[in-house]
Amino acid sequence: MRVQLVLFVTSIALSLVALLAPGLQDLLLLGVPCALASLILLGRAVLSGGPLSKRPPAVVLDGSNVMHWQDGVPQLETVRTVLSHLKERGFSPGVIFDANAGYLLSGSYMHDGSFAKALDLPHDRVMVVAKGTPADPTILMAARDLGARIVTNDRYRDCVGEYPEISQCGHLIRGTVQGGQVSLDL
Repeated sequence: MRVQLVLFVTSIALSLVALLAPGLQDLLLLGVPCALASLILLGRAVLSGGPLSKRPPAVVLDGSNVMHWQDGVPQLETVRTVLSHLKERGFSPGVIFDANAGYLLSGSYMHDGSFAKALDLPHDRVMVVAKGTPADPTILMAARDLGARIVTNDRYRDCVGEYPEISQCGHLIRGTVQGGQVSLDL
């Protein structure tokens, strides 16, 4: 983002010099297009989540793990409580579930939209992996792509070779829910 800003300011300065200094009007042919191009780059940097966008940090919840955090019984309310806790602390959460999560919670399959509605999240923030597909690689890849941390008590030991970032302190956020109170190792 700094590079785009420096390019923009430099291009504007060059254009002003060209306008004000006699005999340097030809520099406008360079300054104006550079200023426009750097303005476009600056706008893209802001929209894509650069520091000026003030986008909240993303976290990915291992929904199938988190739903067991209170009393070891799968409950969607536990996931809701953790999501609320994270939002209150300025995070932008998304949730990924195993395909069998709906069966564990309601006795029938639940798709992305059902979970999104039940959790009051946008549809693009909830994912149920395909039947027969483990959710762990999807969770790890989503977190990597988003530059996000993962909320789970799973250690993903079998994935450390492919995803070494999970060994870094704080990448995996462990937690519990007791009596409706969330405790996270943030």
